[in-house]
Formats: sequence, C-alpha cells, structure tokens
Amino acid sequence: MDRLLLMHSLVTVAQVGSFSGAAKKLGSSGSLVSRHVAELERQVGVRLVNRTARSVSLTEPGRRYAEFAARILDEIEAEDAGIARLHDRAEGTLSVICPKWIGSLDLGDAIAAFSAAHPKIHIRFELGGMSDRTYDFLDSGFDIAFHTRDLRDSSVRLKKISSLPFVLCASGEYIERHGDLTHPNDIAHHDCLVHVNDPVWRIGHGHASTLHKIRNIVFSSNSYIALQKAAVHGRGLALLPQRPVHDDIAAGALKVLLPELAVPDRPLYAIYGPGRDTPRKVSVFLDFLADWFSRHPIAAARP
Repeated sequence: MDRLLLMHSLVTVAQVGSFSGAAKKLGSSGSLVSRHVAELERQVGVRLVNRTARSVSLTEPGRRYAEFAARILDEIEAEDAGIARLHDRAEGTLSVICPKWIGSLDLGDAIAAFSAAHPKIHIRFELGGMSDRTYDFLDSGFDIAFHTRDLRDSSVRLKKISSLPFVLCASGEYIERHGDLTHPNDIAHHDCLVHVNDPVWRIGHGHASTLHKIRNIVFSSNSYIALQKAAVHGRGLALLPQRPVHDDIAAGALKVLLPELAVPDRPLYAIYGPGRDTPRKVSVFLDFLADWFSRHPIAAARP
C-alpha cells in the first residue's frame, strides 16, 4: 500500500484524535483509516497508536513518526507548489541543442538576444552531437532541439520558427576562370564546395526544381563558414545560407548564380517535449525566436 497515503492517515489521526474524525476530514471511512494506520505499524515494525473503546492516542514512537510524516508531507506539498510556479514562470534553466551550422549563424544571434532579454532564464546552448533519432534530445536532458528538415514524430511537438534562405554562389574570380552558369545542369562541370550533410542540391522551386547530386567535390566541410571562405577565395561553387554571405554578395566578393531560378528555403523548426502543458520558459523562448527572425529579415541578394 502507498506509504504516503498511510502517513497522511496517521498525521490526520494525530491532528484530530480519532479514526472517525480523521475519516471525516479525509472523506473516507473510520475502518479504512484504521487499516491504514495498522498497515503503517506493520511496515514500521512498532505500535504507533493506542486504541481503546473511547479514545485513540499516539505512542511515543507514534508521536515521533507522526511529526516526521507531517514534515515529509509538508515538504512534498511545498515542492509541488514550487515546481508548479516554476512551470508557469519564465525562469530557470533552458537547455537547447542544434546542428553546428545553425547555431554558429542566425540562431546564435537570436538566442543571445533572448538571453539578454530574459536574464531569469539561464541558457545552456550546445552545438552538434545530435542523434538521428528525433526524440533523443529529451533523453539527453535538452528542452528544445532545432532542425531544418520536415519531421513526422508524435513523440515530440514542433514549431516553425522561420525559413532560412540559401543561395548558389561563387566568386567573380572563379567565374572569370571557369565561366558563368546558364543552366542548372552546368553544375556538373564545375568545382563544388559541399557541406558533408548536403551532398544533393535542389535548384529552382516547385515542379521546375531539379536535384543535382554533386560529384566534383573539391572542398567539403561540416561548416558553412568554412565553405563560405573557400568560395570567397575562388575555389568553386557553393550552396550557402544567405544571411552570412549577404555582406560578401553586397561587396562583390561573391556573385549569386542562376538568380532567376533561386534555391528553396530551408525551414527552421524547434522541437520540444510532447503534451499540451508547455512550460512557460519554453513557450516564451519559441515566441521570442519567431519574432526575432521576423524582425531581422534578410534583404534579397542580387548578383
């Protein structure tokens, strides 16, 4: 039988001085309360209550155990209330994980802004080390994980934060040496700089889009920043997130290729634990990031 239930019955008997009175207070029956106390005595191994025809009194061990039980029950109630308050307030520790390339770009700026705006929320932000299994971030102690792929997993909840535009680009020096692109199929004849997790490039939108498995890879990396530097140095074509290369494009260090076709955006999703009752710190974080991305749009890059 549940020990806390038995302790609750004993504490109530100690408070009112009778099984019937305790039963009335607990909304139970006197016989059930008596059985609870008897079971607790059996588990503890000593008599806790003196029973007579007219009264019920606690033995010395009974008084000691009742005081102990009352402290335990009060602490549990206080902790329950504290957890509930923490759940409903935007405070405490928030653990976030995402792929390296996202965290070192836009998302890192957005989370830094959130931390400054909500000092009562202590951020733990880790990049990389993500599992292919969608829900593993929960088992690793994280509240939120970010992905840029569509997810279908009922074990987590999902919120779209933004869309991340990409561009196909190369330096003017490279284009002078190797020629510009006039068709997506021309990619096969060029040196390419490829992210290790993105070996197939989609060019164009909708039914007009085409997929290109990159074979002539002259530089690969798990960092888009490294690929960006290689592109600026004229090493080849690169499919890059638009925000970090925007300044290079504006300055002429990189040129957008096939601008009339463009490159599909990547969705930025936040995933978090299941259930309707989302902790306040999580909902505040997700709303802030969605708002941050909407307030920091990227001007359309031009060749």
